Amino acid sequence: MNFKHLYYFWVTARSGGIMRAGEQLHTTPQTLSGQIKLLEDWLGRKLFRKSGRQLELTEHGRLALGYADQIFSLGQELETALRQVRGAQRRLDFRVGVADSVSKSVAYRLLEPALAMDQPVKLLASEGKFDDLLAQLALHRLDLVIADEPMPRRVSVKAFNHALGRSALSFFCAPGLKNQIKGDFPACLDGMPMLVPGASSSVRRQLEGWFARHRLAPVVVGEFDDAALMKAFGREGQGVFMAPSVLEAETCSQFGVQIMGRTDELVEEFYAVSVERRISHPCVLAITDAARGQLFGV
Repeated sequence: MNFKHLYYFWVTARSGGIMRAGEQLHTTPQTLSGQIKLLEDWLGRKLFRKSGRQLELTEHGRLALGYADQIFSLGQELETALRQVRGAQRRLDFRVGVADSVSKSVAYRLLEPALAMDQPVKLLASEGKFDDLLAQLALHRLDLVIADEPMPRRVSVKAFNHALGRSALSFFCAPGLKNQIKGDFPACLDGMPMLVPGASSSVRRQLEGWFARHRLAPVVVGEFDDAALMKAFGREGQGVFMAPSVLEAETCSQFGVQIMGRTDELVEEFYAVSVERRISHPCVLAITDAARGQLFGV
């Protein structure tokens, strides 16, 4: 493969078109188009297609872009490493994926120990669906995935679950909404507007069973895959929402809400998923040790 051609493709894809890429590369659009065409001929696949007056990536182009990102990112790391002052400690890249069902506050508390290590660390964090992150892990594009459920057996990825801990769940609402509450918890939830996690959340399945056992029928006014968005709606008084009890003080302070009650019948669990059976990555070790010893006290 001619990596000059690949570089031209990469800059074009990232800059959004031939004209902008030509300006960055100080070359003519005709030359740039010709170089990309040579790459397409060599690969035997179309990487771009025309959409009106714009270029957009084909499915093969998106795949090629993912690999090109890694190739040129490694090139930049190589340059940085070789230019590093002799004797300076090497910076450790830590690539982690966080399932979108995990609270941002919990994710921060879990990842924070990795940045507090003696060795300099560059955190490369991404968020997404659990299955998509596991696919990235299988391709060794991630060092770790943090989720609120273990890797399901149906997923054919050679990876291992490491339990970080669990937390009971608390119910919160804005002060104005709390003034409307009648009765004790949890009976007071009956008929109240409720903000709940999305259907894919492990907590959602527990919650529905808990409502049935206690004969509660709250009015579900919103379902959210993003816990931060759910809390933002809760802050504005749109409904009651849940969050891990270990974050009660932080949730009340950050969102200006009050605690309605808590229950250990509902539990949110957190897992680190890695390709290592026995953890050796220093950042993962820092995360698991801190979570078990401090955050969750396992």
